[in-house]
Amino acid sequence: MSEATGLVGGATGSGDGGGGAGGDEWRAEPEAGSGVLRVFGRQLKRFRLRAGLERPEFGSLTGYSVSTIAAYEQGRRVPPPRFIDRADEVLDAGGVLQEMKEEVARAQYPAFFRDAARLEGEAVELHVYANQGVPGLLQTEEYARAVFGMWRPLLDEETIAQRVTARLARQDIFARRPMPTISFVIEEVTLRRPLGGESVLRGQLEQVLLVGQQRNVELQVMPTQREEHAALGGPFTLIETREGRRIAYVEAHKESRLHTERGSVREFEEQYGVLRAQGLTPRESLAFVEKLLGER
Repeated sequence: MSEATGLVGGATGSGDGGGGAGGDEWRAEPEAGSGVLRVFGRQLKRFRLRAGLERPEFGSLTGYSVSTIAAYEQGRRVPPPRFIDRADEVLDAGGVLQEMKEEVARAQYPAFFRDAARLEGEAVELHVYANQGVPGLLQTEEYARAVFGMWRPLLDEETIAQRVTARLARQDIFARRPMPTISFVIEEVTLRRPLGGESVLRGQLEQVLLVGQQRNVELQVMPTQREEHAALGGPFTLIETREGRRIAYVEAHKESRLHTERGSVREFEEQYGVLRAQGLTPRESLAFVEKLLGER
């Protein structure tokens, strides 16, 4: 990759590969016309016709509506992995549909975030600084839905549902084995901002507390009253791959970039190291989140 690979589209600067108040998956309209979805849709229809099944019958066998099946075949919606597995079985596709599952899953993200999403999912280390909203990797379904629902220009309901599903799917990283090392530095204000309402925020704080207690996760809060701050330039994510490559993913208002040149990445690493020293310790941070919960 180049020193700074520009990715088509935009982001909000939420600092987790787009997981804050609006970033990552939200920017583009669902890329329903993307090549991989069209190819998958054609293959799906071909196998369905070969099996002699009409859409209503196929839908009843897979548990999906006729309109949903049509959307999958026409490349207008991203089919979930469970549908692909079931369709491959019902249509006796011999694994052809299942082989496309990974590429189809990546199509749920706009083009500009796909490389970052792939790297994030494969990372052995992931370090996130967030200053606009709770990082996407920590968001509850209700919080994510509220975030996408308030975006302007307004997203339609189907787009919101797809974006929420995509965001939650990224959280599989916490269950991955071997366990990656993950850390977060989150601005205090993001944990106080009641996006979606007080009940949504309470559920979100409970989620932050739960994930922060995992053995491979360290979560730190950056207090608003700190007089020194090492990352006033905005949010970012540091990624280390299995091969030892170190990458910085940076979001701005209308673009996102993957930085791979060592000098550039080192700058973000230095910022993150100082941020961790300036913030509350992981133990203090969990106690702080518990205190916030007690106030609600």
